[in-house]
Amino acid sequence: MSRQGAGVTVAGIRTPIDQADQFGVIETTPDGRRIAAFREKPKDPVGLPDAPDEVFASMGNYIFTAGALIDAVTADAADESSNHDLGGNIIPYMVERGEAAVYDFAANEVPGATERDQGYWRDVGTLDAYYDAHMDLISVHPIFNLYNLEWPILTHPDPLPPAKFVFDEDTRRGTALDSMVCSGVVISGGTARRSVLSPGVHLHSYSLVEDSIVMQNTQVGRHAIVRRAIVDKNVQIADGARVGVDPEEDRRRFDVSAGGVVVIVKGEVVEA
Repeated sequence: MSRQGAGVTVAGIRTPIDQADQFGVIETTPDGRRIAAFREKPKDPVGLPDAPDEVFASMGNYIFTAGALIDAVTADAADESSNHDLGGNIIPYMVERGEAAVYDFAANEVPGATERDQGYWRDVGTLDAYYDAHMDLISVHPIFNLYNLEWPILTHPDPLPPAKFVFDEDTRRGTALDSMVCSGVVISGGTARRSVLSPGVHLHSYSLVEDSIVMQNTQVGRHAIVRRAIVDKNVQIADGARVGVDPEEDRRRFDVSAGGVVVIVKGEVVEA
């Protein structure tokens, strides 16, 4: 059981009540701990017992006890009227049974965190929010801090070689500035600025990547330019191609977010 004795505990972040219609909202019992209702983007939100001008926005993080989850999923599977959706059916079922509690993320303490990155969270449900979260990573003092050695983020590292930067000529120099460069990346006479380069990315000579997120195993050809873009996995950007340079051309060829971020889908070949 959780410390609150609940079958499921849902993480909630305090949000101004006038933003409640943007989130799934957790309404609590008077003690502020148990969940009384789980409402999707309510127009008539109820403030928190200790802060009437705030609500708990669901962070989409759930901690179950094994027994409670098995019971809820089993009951849901037998309900022919259910859509068998976690947020739409399973959690409301547990709320109705009094088995759900909320965890106030404002009380979360991370060893080594600073005032700047304490309590960091983003809803990355839009392309622009996803893009902004990556830009948070590469600021000089990142608000989303991967460098806190007291609280490492444990993950499976692929067996890749270290990143490599090659050529040191006046017109062709492998360089990355204000960027994150992952294992297996080769910057071969190209330049990356304010970008996140995922494992296996290759920037060829005279290429330029700026303000972009480039995912695994993407190739950026010679003299190609990529600006303010999200480039999915296994994309081939041809020699001399232009992405994020001409807004009108971008909208004819690619998806573009509301904030003007160009999106290149997985496996696409981008011709010059």
